[in-house]
Amino acid sequence: MTKFVLIAALGAIASVSAAGPAAVNLGKAGTYAILSKSGISTVPTSAITGNIGVSPIASTAITGFSLKMDSTNRSATSTQVTGSVYAADYAAPTPEDLTVTIGDMEIAYTDAAGRTPPDHLNLGSGDLGGKTLGPGLYQFGSTVIIPTDCTISGLPSDMWIFQISGDLVMAANMRVNLDVGVKASNIVWQVAGYVEMEAGAHMEGILLVKTAAHFRTGSSLNGRILAQTAVTLQSSTVTQP
Repeated sequence: MTKFVLIAALGAIASVSAAGPAAVNLGKAGTYAILSKSGISTVPTSAITGNIGVSPIASTAITGFSLKMDSTNRSATSTQVTGSVYAADYAAPTPEDLTVTIGDMEIAYTDAAGRTPPDHLNLGSGDLGGKTLGPGLYQFGSTVIIPTDCTISGLPSDMWIFQISGDLVMAANMRVNLDVGVKASNIVWQVAGYVEMEAGAHMEGILLVKTAAHFRTGSSLNGRILAQTAVTLQSSTVTQP
């Protein structure tokens, strides 16, 4: 009898459908920890786990990384990057690949920004401090601030999209915490303005950013920075999920 009860319980768990919106397809942009159209800078020493790349701007816009070209001139390495570094002026097929990758990033941004209808509209008037955020589509007609820790709560299959028409600002030394099982890869922050992570702040999720992303001293991200302008790091840590 116990065996049949266990089988039934497992079947019930397996049948639970994902809550929240459908996933945002990142395409080839999902192979990068940091992607930018106009430059990536670091005040050493930062630590990036995953590939980084810039396009259509050239490799001169990747600063502070002390890049070393590989033998094929298709990519470079840096002691601050556990992965490869790519730029639009490297040898073929890198430029062509980056054109597709940047296009996929822009498609993903447009997809995330266009989702309707929201499950939550202007929650907390844009103040997420102290909130516990279940799966769903969140829409904000203003800047979003995270002045104190907040928590994202759900199951491993659940999804979150945060549509932000202004900026996303996290206060120094604050954290976005994930409940056990929640995946950073299932959390998308679509930001029409800029992202500002103050010193020591920790963020979770995929940042699809229309303008700049600034990570101040000691800040960190478990996720990806996919920005249509510049990314600036100050002794920051970025780890792809």
